[in-house]
Formats: sequence, C-alpha cells, structure tokens
Amino acid sequence: MTMRSRRETFTFKHPFRIKGIDRVLPPGAYEVITDEEMIEGLSFASFRRVATMIMVPAAAPRSSTMEMVSIGSVDLSDAQRIDASAPCD
Repeated sequence: MTMRSRRETFTFKHPFRIKGIDRVLPPGAYEVITDEEMIEGLSFASFRRVATMIMVPAAAPRSSTMEMVSIGSVDLSDAQRIDASAPCD
C-alpha cells in the first residue's frame, strides 16, 4: 500500500484547546502531519487520510521539548474556526 505524509503549519492567534490534549496550548505556529494511503483499484490516484498528528510543546516540566499527539482532523478544524472567530484583543 502506498503511503504519503503531508506537513502543514497552522498558526493560532489565541490560546486554544484540541480534543485529546488535556491542556490549553499557547498561541503560535504548529506543525501538523497528515498520513494518507492510496486507494487501490481506481483509474486515477486518490488518497484517504489515515492519521493526523500535531507537534506541541511537551507538558511541564519538559516544556522545552516537543511531542507529537494524534488528533482528529475535525477537532483541528473546530479549533481553527474557534480561533478565527475569537475577538482580537
């Protein structure tokens, strides 16, 4: 099975939460990795998402390191929508 990974950077302007992470994350740029697998048997190349991960600062006391956390793509979209609609300070 053919796999591929896409990397994107998402920027949050406000502190935010994502389901599956038990703490508030600070505003900033976050790398998101999406793994996809090719759908076999089609006459054209098509991929389906199989995993979405986000790189976040580790919880205290190791906040100088990063950890990769598996998240849902819908949860990421919800966090982006909430961040975009939050009032600017």
